Amino acid sequence: MAISIKRTSGMSANGVKLLVYGAAGAGKTVLAGTLPSPIILSAEGGLLSLQALDLPYIEISSMSDLQDAYAWVSESEEAGQYKSVAIDSLSEIAEVVLSSEKKVAKDPRQAYGAMQEQMTDLIRAFRDLPGKHVYMSAKMEKASDEMGRISYAPSMPGNKIAQQLPYFFDEVLALRVEKDEQGAAQRALMCDSDGLWLAKDRSGLLDQWEAPDLGVIISKIGGAS
Repeated sequence: MAISIKRTSGMSANGVKLLVYGAAGAGKTVLAGTLPSPIILSAEGGLLSLQALDLPYIEISSMSDLQDAYAWVSESEEAGQYKSVAIDSLSEIAEVVLSSEKKVAKDPRQAYGAMQEQMTDLIRAFRDLPGKHVYMSAKMEKASDEMGRISYAPSMPGNKIAQQLPYFFDEVLALRVEKDEQGAAQRALMCDSDGLWLAKDRSGLLDQWEAPDLGVIISKIGGAS
């Protein structure tokens, strides 16, 4: 059997893969516009915030649409012009899949199991796209434990897939919106957990807080822009 020896120093050259979550209206869709040469796969229909940028997008309303989009992105010559793929959002796509599965499953548990399997395959497939940066957004879930402690994490239908989601990515960032001393809203990406908000940066190259610009973050990690 032929063995191919690779070097860890070249991993980011294959594209930086990021998951960003945040509250509704935080600006997750706007972040897609900061990617290097992106194509957007939109399941939320809220692209008005990107109108001025005139970015290309594919509308996703079913799992079939997403499978077709993946085949196009991974195989077509035309897709080679795009350096980044943005999926907005995983949470919404999972809801679409779950709704479809509930119509055919006799037991709701079967529907959740089928949704989880499809979403796991989908996330891995897009995450592993060679030579492209991949940005996936997700809604935010606020939870409290039996001690009343609050935590924030990516939201997905079904606890199991929600718990697994962060493990698929090396970069899990929380898009935070806070007010400064003058009361003006300030947006920033949180790159390391503070015990309340889930976040991680396996590259070790990002600061605790970064400006909401994925192009800059990709460059800091070492990905080609």
